[in-house]
Amino acid sequence: MGVEIKEFSPVRITNFAIKFKGETTASEFGCVGQVEGETEMLTIVKKCEGVEVKSKSKPQKMTLKVTGHVQTAPLRKIFGLSNEGLKPGIYSYGSDSKSKDFILTADVIDEFEDLTKLIAFPNCTSSTGLTISIENGADEVAEMELEFTAMVDSNRQCYYEALINELGEEAETIAETWRTNFSPDLVKAPPIV
Repeated sequence: MGVEIKEFSPVRITNFAIKFKGETTASEFGCVGQVEGETEMLTIVKKCEGVEVKSKSKPQKMTLKVTGHVQTAPLRKIFGLSNEGLKPGIYSYGSDSKSKDFILTADVIDEFEDLTKLIAFPNCTSSTGLTISIENGADEVAEMELEFTAMVDSNRQCYYEALINELGEEAETIAETWRTNFSPDLVKAPPIV
């Protein structure tokens, strides 16, 4: 076990990567400016004689909003653009388009303490359709706004995080695998014998 970190101040997000279902290696997502996540909760209520006496809320999924400049290849896969039946170099988007499921990973940097937190959303899908916005004469290239749904994985989790300094002797190995080939099995503790 590594050193326990008591405070983490997220300043920057970098090394954003995406691994599509069926692929063995993540690819670069692009330049991300901002990530926001909000959890959707399911509330279970117990009533006694018509009066609420207990309630429990459980996470169901997360809605992620990602703003940035996305590379062409992952963007096409996210929205399901295809060149099937078309000439080379031509892609289309329409009623037959199917987005691919994916895993998102990134590094969150605390520049005050020189710490890195690995984050992962292990089971994502696009929750919006393709949008296009181009402005002539703009003095800055507009960032795309994408919305994803992060659902639970085989471990029934929709988000993972790890501070590299807390990972102990395996820190470098775990961090490298996390960034290139994250899977729910990576985070599981070995079985007790």
